[in-house]
Amino acid sequence: MTAVDGRAVVDGGPSGSADATEAAAVPPRRSRAGRNLPAAIGVGALLGASILVPLFTVRAAFVGVISVAVALGTWEVIRAVWLTGVRVPPVPLVAGALAMPVVAYVAGTTGLLLTLAATVGVGVAVRAVGPAGGLVRDVSGIAFVAGYVGFPAGFAALLTEPSDGSWRVLAFLGTVVASDVGGYTAGVLSGGRHKMAPSVSPGKSWEGFAGSVAACVLVAGILVAWPLGAHAWQGVLLGLATACTATIGDLGESLLKRDIGIKDMSNLLPGHGGVMDRLDSLLCTAPVAWLLLAAFLA
Repeated sequence: MTAVDGRAVVDGGPSGSADATEAAAVPPRRSRAGRNLPAAIGVGALLGASILVPLFTVRAAFVGVISVAVALGTWEVIRAVWLTGVRVPPVPLVAGALAMPVVAYVAGTTGLLLTLAATVGVGVAVRAVGPAGGLVRDVSGIAFVAGYVGFPAGFAALLTEPSDGSWRVLAFLGTVVASDVGGYTAGVLSGGRHKMAPSVSPGKSWEGFAGSVAACVLVAGILVAWPLGAHAWQGVLLGLATACTATIGDLGESLLKRDIGIKDMSNLLPGHGGVMDRLDSLLCTAPVAWLLLAAFLA
């Protein structure tokens, strides 16, 4: 170590100690889009296994996976909303998020709607015993959290109801994943020069959206025609709809985070952010996928 102008610096002798020091300080490799790709791929593989294994073995267990995921996502949204000063009670909202997919699986759309109403009602009742100031604002926050996370997740559970429900879910999940992968790949390869909504999500580009559309149409066309046995053009429609809803869901969460002033909902999933950072596109797409597949396969 040598002193230069009163500062200590490391000598880079033949042993390469300076190079080793610099290498140790290099952060984990990230892609041009800002992700830690090794972590993202590893976590993505684990998430995929935790979904697909119960989906094709015990469907009730798959619904349980949905419930746990949306409960965690609801907690993340509640914590984010608290940063804005909105007081929403966590217990009824997290409990409602856990219950909505299960009730939808057991009792269909009627049960899902009733559970949503009960979640909001209990949440409002709990909040009503608190301070009077900001009550209307907080009631709006309660309705938002319940309707944003748990309610649309119920439609993912509804997809499993028919005999070919596992394949319907696979078509839904596969198309949403295709939107993410296609958009990411096209955006990185093209440089993403034409921004879609720079004030909301600087990384979103029209080039990436084009990649999402192409990937969604391809994957949905295959999965709807086989193994579901519907027409390929119906898969194309599902792909087009998914590219739009997945992008809206992603932009919607980005808008929410930008308004609150946070980058990710949490750091629970390395390379991905929080649970809601993975659920945003899925939640927005689930009701549309359920409706279209129910119509196509009636």
